[in-house]
Amino acid sequence: MGRGRAKAKQTKVARELKYHSPNTDLAALQRELGGSGKSDRDFDDDYKEYVDDDDEDHADEDPGTWARPAR
Repeated sequence: MGRGRAKAKQTKVARELKYHSPNTDLAALQRELGGSGKSDRDFDDDYKEYVDDDDEDHADEDPGTWARPAR
């Protein structure tokens, strides 16, 4: 018991959201979804110096010699 007011408020909010949507700036949405035209390759090149590839660091080592964390 006591859920009557809470449920009524949730129903009211849901109904407002369903039937009365706020004004949407479609131009801003299109700009955001359109992107800048920069490809993923360009992005990768810009941040290449910050990427730590563990595969390259341990390519010549035997995986059996890696230290395992103690429990």
